[in-house]
This record gives sequence, C-alpha cells and structure tokens, in this order.
Amino acid sequence: MKEIRSVADFEKRIKRVLITKEEIDAAIQKAGREIDKIYDGRPILLVSILKGAFVFLADLCRAVSVPCEIGFMCAKSYYQGTTSTGVVQITMDLEQNISGYHVVIVEDIIDTGRTLHDVVKLLRARNPLSLRVVTLLDKPSRRLVDFEADYSLFTIPDHFAVGYGLDCGEYFRNLPYIAVFEE
Repeated sequence: MKEIRSVADFEKRIKRVLITKEEIDAAIQKAGREIDKIYDGRPILLVSILKGAFVFLADLCRAVSVPCEIGFMCAKSYYQGTTSTGVVQITMDLEQNISGYHVVIVEDIIDTGRTLHDVVKLLRARNPLSLRVVTLLDKPSRRLVDFEADYSLFTIPDHFAVGYGLDCGEYFRNLPYIAVFEE
C-alpha cells in the first residue's frame, strides 16, 4: 500500500461507507441479547482475534449481561496488503486453560474462512464446554474452506472493508464505521 502522508491521503482511500456507526451499534446490542439468551447467566470467555476484532470485542462485552472474561489471540493471514496469503499464523495464543469455559470467538471478518477454521480447530482440541463464533462481517463469496459463523452481524459483498478495527496496512482501524477501501 502506498504510504499515507496526510489526512487527505487517508480520506481519499475511502470509496464509500458500507455500514454506519448507528447500524453497527444496533446490531451489537441485538447480538448481546442473543448471547445472553444462549448462555442464560452462565459465564463465558470472549476471545478476540487481534488485531481487527478489538473494537468489536470492546463493544460486544458491554452489550452482554452474562458474566464474561476476556481472552486474546493473534492470528493473521494478511501482511500489509489486501489479499490473504493463505497461510494462517498464530502469533499470540490464549493464556487461559479453556476446558472449563463456554468460549465465544469474536472475529472482525470471515473472508476465505482459513483463519477461523484453523483457530476453531485449535480451540476445539482444548475441550471447551462449548465453542461458538460471532463475527462482525461475513463475506461468503470469498470462502475457500467450509466454515460458517454461529452468528454474523452483517453479510457483505466482495469489497475490501476497513474501519471499526479492520485495517489496511495498520491504517483505518479508528474509523467508527465500515467503509469500502480503494487502493
């Protein structure tokens, strides 16, 4: 990606807003109520896949009323570009032993499905009480492996999305909405 040197460089990369802040807020409140219904007071472990899901996790954990702990993993397949490399690398693992937890993986976007497929396989082998995946964005047209989230807030077309934690070359995470990125 060409280096961003000014606010103008930053702003001209945004082609259009795909999902507004208000739409995101409403969908997160709905997801929180759904999680509360599923777990019915039982404690959960929300696991954020860094870096992209940290904003979503922060808002989602405030939208649930069931007791929750937070955990972090870092798994990536994008390296400074807009195309997945196809190689999933776990660069930071959970600190918790998850065998006594109802685990909810919180992901920013499911694109090819490779990252979540590998993360779910890894965590299932650790015998959690239950394991579910909630994703902010789902892009099923790009799926290369058979994988579906248990709960998706938004299904989007095949655009490279940034904002609300999602980045391109580490930029754009701070946008309060989801936008279509233009190289």
